Amino acid sequence: PWNPKQTPAPHPSIPRFRSDPLGWKARELPEASTESAAGDRGVSPLLGSRSPAPEMEMDAAERLRWRFSDGGLTDLLDARSLHGSPDIGKRMQFHSSLVQRLALEKEIEGHVGCVNAIAWNSSGSLLISGSDDTRVNIWNYANQELLHEIDTGHSANVFCTKFVPETCDEVVVSGAGDAEVRVFNLSRLSGIRPREIAMEPAAVYQCHSRRVKKLAVEGGNPNVVWSASEDGTIRQHDFRECSSCPRAGLVNQECRNVLLDLRSGGKKSLADPPRQPMSFKSCDISSVRPHQLLVGGSDAFARLYDRRMLPPLSSCQTRRKPPPCIKMFCPLHLAENRKSSLHLTHVAFSPNGNEVLLSYSGEHVYLFDVDPDNTSPVRYTADDVRDQLCLLPFHKEPRKQKSKRDKFPAKRNLCRVDMLKKLTQVVIKSLETGTNLMHGIEACCEILEAMESDIDDSTRHDCLCTRAGLYLKRRWKNDVYMAIRDCNEARSIDFASFQAHLFMADALLQIGRLKEAREYAEAAHSLVPPNSVSAEQVENIKKRLAAAELEKNKKDQQGNTNTDARHGRLRSLSDLLFRSDVSGSSSQEGREDSDYDDEMELDFDTSVSGDESRDSDPGAVRGSLRLKLHRREDQPNEQSVGNGSAESTCNGDSAYEPDVAIDMKKRYVGHCNVGTDIKQASFLGEQGEFIASGSDDGRWFIWEKRTGRLVKMLAGDGAVVNCIQSHPYDCAVATSGIDNTIKVYDLILFFS
Repeated sequence: PWNPKQTPAPHPSIPRFRSDPLGWKARELPEASTESAAGDRGVSPLLGSRSPAPEMEMDAAERLRWRFSDGGLTDLLDARSLHGSPDIGKRMQFHSSLVQRLALEKEIEGHVGCVNAIAWNSSGSLLISGSDDTRVNIWNYANQELLHEIDTGHSANVFCTKFVPETCDEVVVSGAGDAEVRVFNLSRLSGIRPREIAMEPAAVYQCHSRRVKKLAVEGGNPNVVWSASEDGTIRQHDFRECSSCPRAGLVNQECRNVLLDLRSGGKKSLADPPRQPMSFKSCDISSVRPHQLLVGGSDAFARLYDRRMLPPLSSCQTRRKPPPCIKMFCPLHLAENRKSSLHLTHVAFSPNGNEVLLSYSGEHVYLFDVDPDNTSPVRYTADDVRDQLCLLPFHKEPRKQKSKRDKFPAKRNLCRVDMLKKLTQVVIKSLETGTNLMHGIEACCEILEAMESDIDDSTRHDCLCTRAGLYLKRRWKNDVYMAIRDCNEARSIDFASFQAHLFMADALLQIGRLKEAREYAEAAHSLVPPNSVSAEQVENIKKRLAAAELEKNKKDQQGNTNTDARHGRLRSLSDLLFRSDVSGSSSQEGREDSDYDDEMELDFDTSVSGDESRDSDPGAVRGSLRLKLHRREDQPNEQSVGNGSAESTCNGDSAYEPDVAIDMKKRYVGHCNVGTDIKQASFLGEQGEFIASGSDDGRWFIWEKRTGRLVKMLAGDGAVVNCIQSHPYDCAVATSGIDNTIKVYDLILFFS
């Protein structure tokens, strides 16, 4: 029985589990059900471990208070009882103590192929799914029973499906690999049999020419659905105008429903004009500002459009010049990547519409602000890329130093400050020993995300430098660029920082920018007394630099020798096409991968002379061979698509103004996104305080949005988890992937 004298009464939305509605016991439970990335190593409870690290002993009160970064559930209840809290339901939905209790509740069977799409209705009472079996299933959330099984009539895999808003969940839409969008009205079902073998669609749109990968709907609008296709167009389907349209490529096709045409709007780098072929992989409409449309596809840039500023709907018969977007999002270190394989698999708005989340193939998940301050350094152009990745050393016109804030406000959370100091000790030990690097980085993130009143500039500087050193030791993909970011920020606090210069030299050495690395090493050397430990660190960097320069010179000499050898036998084109020296990698210093082999000219003389003629093959062709090779995507975009005419997309290249992009503010790492191009990254809950993504290892990952720390991993599939959708109101998540089942995760409920 509840005792009101001991604790306040629970909110009706709080589940009663373990006879512990306040969640106090949850803080003391061993996390046996949590597949933690930490393994068996213990770190700070602030980092979500099974037990405190031995190097960071805390008393019971501290463990109780700081177990979860957003405090205890009692904090929310106290705030509600004392001050009133109308949004307590939203804040409670995915509270960190509840996230730790997520576990598989049920595995739903009903499909006979990979489940490529799942979505909740607005109330959360129904779940819809689409599969390789070309069927769309609708499930009851309360008992996970199959309500309807729709044979869509698609001739290829269903990649996306949605409930159409404001239709009492009776209208659903699907998009598939057959390039069709189909609409179904469930009110036509008899309601007696839960399964229908086949159902005639209420509308069929066949105007796309390639696979339809994503659908978008607008809350409160029951008449319009938007579809994103790999043909490079976003189309607007208005149910009030027509119920069908002809298949793409027909002579009489005149579907005037093209909202956005980026068939020639792709970019290989931020500086390039938009003229590369583009295929869409994902799109999203803001639930707060429905005029905003976010799209992502086969290049590295997510684009935000205002639908009110786009040209009128047009036909695919005429290819338009790509319209300008109002915002462009891309991590700075990927803006000049030029890899043809780099592309987006999912884009999403946050619940409040102020942030966007991007998931890259072969990359990480990144978070961006939609409206950063106009003076914010996260805005950059192509000219800023090199400058921000490699600032000049301190003795060469450093940028203006920020004034240090060494004095604290009178009101400080001393308990919090003490906790941050202990975290700092964990971080320092992690850097010194080279162990628990991931936990050390997460601890740095926790410190740096603290309130400004809790840490001074000196602590922030030291933490930035330490995190840079941890990144350089961990060496995960693009960790070196994160280290460069931290060094630059540390130098903005103290431009004569030895640590920042030392780690910057190490980072530049790792990416092959030897000249700049040597400049930073010399600058670091001038900042420390001789014969000191710091001087030895600099000397080690210089020795590594000398070895790298020697190796580079050897490769350059070998490359020049091979280039000069113009005479010989040509047995196979692959001998030339896949040789590393042909692509000129020696001149691409500083790139992890060279993608400048998109256009090559080979001039090879196959004539033989001297003693070589005795060893030549009798069937060898003699003569001169000159080849000019282009990648297919680099061909001029002057061909028409379908039967439509084409407008030149390059007429304005001479007057092209480079775009301004927005850099990331947080990165989420640990998962793998290579095997599929429909892998989602989602915000969890109505407040979106946690980020989730599927992975190629059959698990799905949950990160804390604020700090980027990995808080939980769960098994979700026998092969690959692609789709993750959180329930609109409950602390529940549905996932799907290569398996033919859907998994629903809910709170672990224990009663004693």
